[in-house]
Amino acid sequence: MNPLEELERSIIKTYRREIWRNFAFAVGRYKLIQEGDRIAACISGGKDSMLMAKCLQEMQRHGPVGFWLEFLVMDPGYSKENRSIIEKNAERLGLPVHIADSDIYEIVSKTEQSPCYLCARMRRGCLYRHAEELGCNKIALGHHFDDVVETILLSMFFGGQVRTMMPKLHSTNYPKMELIRPMYLIKEADIIRWQKHNSLEFIKCACRFSEGEESSCSDKTGKRAQMKALLTQLRQLDPKIEQNIFASVENINLETIISYKKGNRCISFLDEYDL
Repeated sequence: MNPLEELERSIIKTYRREIWRNFAFAVGRYKLIQEGDRIAACISGGKDSMLMAKCLQEMQRHGPVGFWLEFLVMDPGYSKENRSIIEKNAERLGLPVHIADSDIYEIVSKTEQSPCYLCARMRRGCLYRHAEELGCNKIALGHHFDDVVETILLSMFFGGQVRTMMPKLHSTNYPKMELIRPMYLIKEADIIRWQKHNSLEFIKCACRFSEGEESSCSDKTGKRAQMKALLTQLRQLDPKIEQNIFASVENINLETIISYKKGNRCISFLDEYDL
């Protein structure tokens, strides 16, 4: 068995329960992939998107649904070192990547307000555009279970609302495009275990302004980092804390909610209180 076959086996066999089953379950549960889909697996170069691309490749080879797959790397202005790492990892993982160049980092570097927000929006738009040019109807992103749980807390603590990161979305600006998140139920700790098992080294941050940092920006005291730290503390009280937080947005009882929004409407419990 060659190194690539061993790596692929680790997804299907060694980490079957932690990674492969959760990947396949999310795809089925949320109906992320249909027959004939043309999916752009969007690769940033980090561990999450690289593993997602491999899982999609394995599902394309062995799954019951036939779909077309393109491995898309959008280069927003990586350093030569980071680009080289991405290209070498793609080759090692057997991923025939299509690299689309852009000058997003250069544009963002001239912005003083919310550069990370602008960068994320521009990169997402660039991915949609290139995916559409490649004939795709879906883009796949590598957000995992921890991202989902952290987003729930961020929305509650800093946004004053109950919201979550959805497993799939219709694009607003690209009507024929859909975004899917097949890593939705996979925990980050299991991704790291898989990475270490295969002695893989991925770029930790693609941002030219914070290379070498663990997070997506150099500020490790940011709100998402604070949520990670909080969850680490809460896990000491209850090892299932993340699952419970996730379940809270699956089991909402509208009869116990003061008000909620549906489209442009705000519906209050008082609307039907005396009916």
